[in-house]
Amino acid sequence: AVVERARAAMGGIEQASTEIAEIIGVIDGIAFQTNLLALNAGVEAARAGDAGKGFAVVASEVRALAQRSADAAHSVKTRILASSEQVRSGVALVGETGEALDRINQGMVRIGTLMTGIADDSARQADGMGQINTALSQMDGVTQQNAAMVEQATAAARTLAQEAEQLNEAVSRFRLAATPPAPSVRSALVAPVREVRRRAANDGGWSAF
Repeated sequence: AVVERARAAMGGIEQASTEIAEIIGVIDGIAFQTNLLALNAGVEAARAGDAGKGFAVVASEVRALAQRSADAAHSVKTRILASSEQVRSGVALVGETGEALDRINQGMVRIGTLMTGIADDSARQADGMGQINTALSQMDGVTQQNAAMVEQATAAARTLAQEAEQLNEAVSRFRLAATPPAPSVRSALVAPVREVRRRAANDGGWSAF
């Protein structure tokens, strides 16, 4: 808004300078015509002889005054024209400044739009990170549950092995001479336990078992 007011003020100054230059031109024309009239009056006074000497002196003074007025008007006109040129340059510079500020304003609007987009993206990323954190917490809980289940399975397997050992000792007290020897209960029960141990070792989770 300030640049627009400055541009309007510079335009008014330029117009006023043009009008002053025109007025100075009129004054210069009047001085030129006065000079011509004074010159004609001097000629007529010279023709009049002695009777026109006083009039010749007056005509000479008027001519000198008209010449000084013309010189002054020409000097003022030259300065006014120079000022008008400077004013035009100032108007052009103010116009370029206004255009530059307009471009800056548009750039700031685009930057604001980009910053809003960045803020929205950051909010979405924060929501995504929160979801990832929740998922990791759930995975951690599931992992702990699995670890607890592994411990329980290990304890159950140990108990089963002990009970199989006791059962094998109890069965070993019996002898059946007429029948072929059957596989011991220990072998029947320990084999599944060994299979469980083998699978757990392969999975890497029951190494302690």
